[in-house]
Amino acid sequence: QVQLVESGGGLVQAGGSLRLACAASVRTFSNYAMGWFRQTPGKEREFVAAIGLRGVATSYADSVKGRFAISRDNAKNTVYLQMNSLKPEDTAIYYCTAGLFVRAQNMGAADEYNHWGQGTQVTVSS
Repeated sequence: QVQLVESGGGLVQAGGSLRLACAASVRTFSNYAMGWFRQTPGKEREFVAAIGLRGVATSYADSVKGRFAISRDNAKNTVYLQMNSLKPEDTAIYYCTAGLFVRAQNMGAADEYNHWGQGTQVTVSS
């Protein structure tokens, strides 16, 4: 059983930064590709960023490229999302996700992932 616990969300002004963290309770964290998705009321869950097993391969949504950075620390079973230059449209619940057999060309697809956290709210005020 994989449990994912997100932290680091909150309220920030436009232009500010936040760093989300996702701690995974799993013995073989390094076997999982990790990702971040976000969702706002009435909309489908949207891909934000993903990272491969060793932290070399990454993928980003066009809307966050150059502003967000995903990283992972396999020794700590944790994945991070550094969010800079935040905009009001970044306001959402951010979910951490883990997948065992995520295909490199499909890192942005939600159905590639097996496990999801409860989410953390990020609110960006204008």
